Amino acid sequence: MARTWGDYDSAAPLPQGCFRLGSSEHLTVLSRMLLDTHDPYRPALIEWPKLDAETQDKITSLPIWDIAVATEGRASMNVKTFAELIRQPLLKAATEMNAFEEARHKLVLADMVQAYGIVLEEEPAYLRPRDPEFAFMRTGYSECIDSFFGFGLFKIAKDSGFFPPELVDTFEPVMREEGRHILFFVNWVAWWRRNMPWWRRPLFEAKVIAVWFCLIWERIDMAKGMGNNTRAQDNNFTLNGSKELGVEVSFPELARICLAENDRRLAIYDQRLIRPRFVPGVMRFVLRFFKAPKAGASR
Repeated sequence: MARTWGDYDSAAPLPQGCFRLGSSEHLTVLSRMLLDTHDPYRPALIEWPKLDAETQDKITSLPIWDIAVATEGRASMNVKTFAELIRQPLLKAATEMNAFEEARHKLVLADMVQAYGIVLEEEPAYLRPRDPEFAFMRTGYSECIDSFFGFGLFKIAKDSGFFPPELVDTFEPVMREEGRHILFFVNWVAWWRRNMPWWRRPLFEAKVIAVWFCLIWERIDMAKGMGNNTRAQDNNFTLNGSKELGVEVSFPELARICLAENDRRLAIYDQRLIRPRFVPGVMRFVLRFFKAPKAGASR
C-alpha cells in the first residue's frame, strides 16, 4: 500500500502549555498526535500464529468478520473522500493518514481471514459518499461507539484466554489505532465547530443530530437480532459479545471494563486533547443505578 499523505516536519516543536480549543495550536496538536504516533507495520509481513484446532474453530465462528471487513472498507472510503476537501496542509496529511490506516485495517482482516480459512460473504461496493462531511462524521461517531465496547471485549478476550497471546499481540496495533482515530475525530469536531463560518453552524449541528439518530436507530435494529437478520446479529456482537467469547459478564461489569480500558488506552496521548465524552458519559450515568461491586469480588 503506497504512502499517500503529504510530508510534514516531524521535528517541528509542538505548541507548549495550554491552548484554546479551535486555536491553531489545537489544530497542530490534534494533527501531530495522529501523524507522530503512526505505526509503519505492513500487513503483508504479519505472521499469523498457528492455532490449535479448538482455538481456530472458536475464532472463525465469531459472527463479526463479514461486517468488520465491510466496515473498514467503508470507513477508508469515507475518510479518504473527506480528506480530498481539506485545504489546511497538516490537517489534510493527518486525515489522509487516517484513511490509509483504515484501509490497512481492512487488509489485516482480509489477511487473517485467508490465513484461518474464514469464508466471507461477497463484499459490497464501496461507493464515494455524496456528502463527504456527513460520511466522515458518521464514521467517526460510529467508531467512538464501537471502539468503546471493542476495547472492553478485547480485554475480556485477552484475559479469558479466548485470544491466545500471539493473536493478542498481532491485533494490538489495530486497537491502538482505533484509539488514535477517535481521539483525532472528536478533536477535529471541537476545532471545526469553532472555525467554521457562522452560517454553516446550523447545517453542521443538524448533521450531528442526524448522524446520532442514524447510529442509534441502526443499533436498535442490531439489538433486535431477530430471525435471519444476519447483519443485525453480527453487529450486535459489539453489545453482547462477551457471550460469544465464552464469558458471562453482566452489563454493569462490561461497562466498567470498557470505561477502564477506554481511559487506559487514551491516557497515553497528549492530555491537552479532549476525549470522547458521549458514550463514556452515558455509561457512567447508567452505572449510577447499579450497585458498585464489592471490594475483592471476583468476576
